[in-house]
Amino acid sequence: MTRRAWLLAAAVVVLAALAGVAVAYAAAERDDGSGPGAAAPVAGPKDAAVPTPDVAALVAGVPARDVAKLPPARVGDGVLPQSNRWYSGLVFGDQPVFAQPLSFQLTGPGFTLGLPQPVASAKTVAAPHVVALTVDVGAAGYTVTAADPVAVTIALLDDDGEVLGHVALAEGSPVVTFTAARDVTVRTDGALSATPDGPATARGDVGGATWALRAPSFDGGTTALADGEVAGWYALPQDATSASERALADAAQHPVQGVDVTYGVDAQTARTTLTYRTSGGAGAYVLAPHQRTGDQPERDGCGLGEYASVGGPLELCAGSRLTAFAPTVRPSVVPDLTAASAQERDAILTALVDDVAATPPFPSDTYFGAKALFRAATLVVLGEQLGAPDEVADLRTRTVDALREWTQPEGCVERDARCFVYDPDARSVIGLTPAFGSDELNDHHFHYGYLLAAAGLLASDDAALADELAPVMDLLAADVAAATPSDELPQLRAFDPYSGHSWASGTSPFADGNNQESSSEAVNAWNGLGLWAQASGQDALVTQATWLASTESAAARTYWTAPEPVPGFDHEIVSLVWGGKRDYATWFSPEPSAILGIQLLPMGPAQAALATGVDPQRIRDAVTEAGPDGTATTFGGYLLAYLALAGEDDAREAWDRLLAIPADAVDDGTSRAALLAFVAGLDG
Repeated sequence: MTRRAWLLAAAVVVLAALAGVAVAYAAAERDDGSGPGAAAPVAGPKDAAVPTPDVAALVAGVPARDVAKLPPARVGDGVLPQSNRWYSGLVFGDQPVFAQPLSFQLTGPGFTLGLPQPVASAKTVAAPHVVALTVDVGAAGYTVTAADPVAVTIALLDDDGEVLGHVALAEGSPVVTFTAARDVTVRTDGALSATPDGPATARGDVGGATWALRAPSFDGGTTALADGEVAGWYALPQDATSASERALADAAQHPVQGVDVTYGVDAQTARTTLTYRTSGGAGAYVLAPHQRTGDQPERDGCGLGEYASVGGPLELCAGSRLTAFAPTVRPSVVPDLTAASAQERDAILTALVDDVAATPPFPSDTYFGAKALFRAATLVVLGEQLGAPDEVADLRTRTVDALREWTQPEGCVERDARCFVYDPDARSVIGLTPAFGSDELNDHHFHYGYLLAAAGLLASDDAALADELAPVMDLLAADVAAATPSDELPQLRAFDPYSGHSWASGTSPFADGNNQESSSEAVNAWNGLGLWAQASGQDALVTQATWLASTESAAARTYWTAPEPVPGFDHEIVSLVWGGKRDYATWFSPEPSAILGIQLLPMGPAQAALATGVDPQRIRDAVTEAGPDGTATTFGGYLLAYLALAGEDDAREAWDRLLAIPADAVDDGTSRAALLAFVAGLDG
């Protein structure tokens, strides 16, 4: 897809700096070569600088106020409340969590483990937490003592609040470990028995899977651990070999202490590297479907068997460093219309004048208000590209004034809407007036992504405006995507580097784990972050946003818009992705047009990546499933724009139908002019 000439020029500068960025711990940045993974070079684009905003100063610039509606977070000193994580259900409640391939739940005196097995029905693929093993250490409570976007460590406590030991689990790690902090007796219930190999190993078949324990001893289900000793539990993969058994047994004695994340970006590839930091020995991990799709690096130690999962097969590998690639998706502005015909440009301009005139007052909540500003900013930039600045001049002024109001650092001192505060207990930036539970830390990347995109569009040629908006816009960027943790904000609040996508629920109070519905709004969030980074001259943030958008787009195709068919599941797409479930449904409507449409909005150039490599017939089938004549239904305009991605004939059909659809088929996050421009821009 083409870009505006000025963006092409800017991209040349950006490409010179595009690379990776270390986003976890100082150990990963040691100059002496002793950091994680230092023994061998990482495949793909090289690492580069980390974005380093002064988070403390940004937070200090807005009022501090306790406005979040959160249950108590079970975290220890120095650990921030871990919202929007795959494991948030155990931080804020007692829900099962899905570490892939294992499931885990804290319960009573210890925890339970499961190996989820997907079962499909017409509208759902479910792989719930079914208890296979129950582990009892005599605990009376727990607290999270270490956490990052991929890994979590939990201290199990006795009646006096003293630590019995630490449980370590991480996404992609096929083992769960317990390290004793003093002499502890551990009981494992679940049909395990000592093996002929000796008292250090026990195994048994539970629920169709073979489970094993490696520990210093095992006697009738009981293991005695001294201070510092480790017990590790795991399930064997399908078609397990002696090599896979050795890899798992070794990993079960070396707890995961955290996961370091680095990334890199070049012209073709966005790279993610996860380094599982263990207590000093071998590790093991599983590759998820999006990490096995398309061009990937050569990998040693893989092919050791597969586990089933709700998202597809997981491949077992020996080692501690997982590297995966995704096609590069760079920040995209409005569609480039330089190749559009005069007739197309005239039609778009006619629609644009009507859309500008029909622009209602901007709402005041953080979702619909932000979405409306994005729609308006898109119309402004489109009008200026079409050589009609006068037609959008008033809308530019109005939208810029609204952005200035939203970004007044002290705005919440004067009013209770269109402003932001920092909640020191929740460690989050929260907008007033909230929407869809944003004061429960839900959906921040969706909401703030629209604001960042609007600011990036309108400040792209106005450095003074970018400087004026920067204190609050940079704060919103840090709230959802801070590259490194700080005392004020967590690292990568919304984005999960292992799963390759974001999680929308703040506290995840669900038995199916965390979830995300609108994969396209997640892509829009990172595109908005990139537009803001470009407008404000933050090259390292452009790189980070490119990595996020690229990886989220690849995951969106893999799990939402073009998942591998599952026998018994009767639909082309998945609309709600959970840790332990896939649904053909939405939170807000049963209409098929809504189920597909929520994966498409706001259908700007960034959303074109949702169709990269997707069979054109599958796009057509998905649109037909959403409503064969459904352009008057919810999100009908988005469906037609998506249809245009299937081919030239489909684009012509979409163009003609977009000219004719009623106004109520055009969502409030876009406009007829923007949808027509999307289709016309595909010719470039």
